[in-house]
Amino acid sequence: MELWSRRKFFLTSLASSFAAGAGRVFGRSLPSDKAALAPPPAQGTRPIIISSANGLHALDKGMDILKKGGDTLDAVVAAVTVVEDDPNDDSVGYGGLPNEEGEVELDASVMHGPTHRAGSVAGVRRIKNVARLAQTVMEKTNHVMIVGEGAHRFAVAEGFEEMNLLTEHSRKIWLAWKAASSVNWRPGIDSPEWKEHLAAIFDGDETKMAYAERVIAHPPTGTIPCMAVNEKGDISATTTTSGLSWKIPGRVGDSPIIGAGCCVDNEVGAAGSTGKGEENIKISGGHTIIEMMRRGKSPEEACLEALVRIARNYNNDKKKLATFHIFFYALNKDGAHGAASLWRNHYEEKGHSVYAVHDGTQARLAECKPFFDEVNTHG
Repeated sequence: MELWSRRKFFLTSLASSFAAGAGRVFGRSLPSDKAALAPPPAQGTRPIIISSANGLHALDKGMDILKKGGDTLDAVVAAVTVVEDDPNDDSVGYGGLPNEEGEVELDASVMHGPTHRAGSVAGVRRIKNVARLAQTVMEKTNHVMIVGEGAHRFAVAEGFEEMNLLTEHSRKIWLAWKAASSVNWRPGIDSPEWKEHLAAIFDGDETKMAYAERVIAHPPTGTIPCMAVNEKGDISATTTTSGLSWKIPGRVGDSPIIGAGCCVDNEVGAAGSTGKGEENIKISGGHTIIEMMRRGKSPEEACLEALVRIARNYNNDKKKLATFHIFFYALNKDGAHGAASLWRNHYEEKGHSVYAVHDGTQARLAECKPFFDEVNTHG
């Protein structure tokens, strides 16, 4: 009975403590001022580069390459590499939240529109920059996807540095998750309650404690998709991720799946996704969005069509759909862009979900179009 009470206390404590750590949903603080956001344009512009919101601070890197006439794939990979390298962003790369055994496992894919090529890696351990690794698979092998230990050996052979990807911050959150989910990885019933144990892990830092509680209760599906079109209309995209936090080792979501988490057609546009990858895989979301744009739908409309198909798989049952969240992002060959989210918010945030855009002047945030105009506090 006491064990249940402590677990119930932990799960319900999120509501009161989340405010202190809410700004790290994407590993970066997001503005709450709705007026600062802009709707997607009816007319496109080129060059342009877009990503999920956690890439906002990295899009300058990609735009610099586009403005200098560089390749669109080099631009998107350079942008996401900034996020992969950032130990303070636990959605991808170094510092990503680990699987249930405490190992960080990364997935990534790339597609190069001008040459119609693709590369992908999945279940990669101890290699930080998996978007670049996926590009290397595309450029230096006759394969599209390499996974697990084979991908690791390939990376080492190609000169990628091996390193421990679990930062001290992520390690402590993993320990807190184990303590919250197991009767063995926490002090016994004769010990102080959960809050005292959590405080000991994080040295009493309230912000870190609140964030840990949030990601334990709602395991993040940390990901960054990024896509770009240059002045000539050539398109490329990448998606990189540390995957679902606390996953079963070897679990792979949609990010490395060509046609799901990443899809490019140089005659049409590009699409990517974040959120529960299993739902995207089942509808081949990236390919669905491309085909909708080929038929004349705007990027935003095409993203909404992908969500229609996901909702249809559950007969539009909001109770079932509320157990997860998913987001789609797209741009077309003309440089028009848009995004859509299953729910209006991103988990406990009350404002609209957002994505990042750089149109050559500055990086900014734009609103995702919600499929359900309701707040989801469970997914």
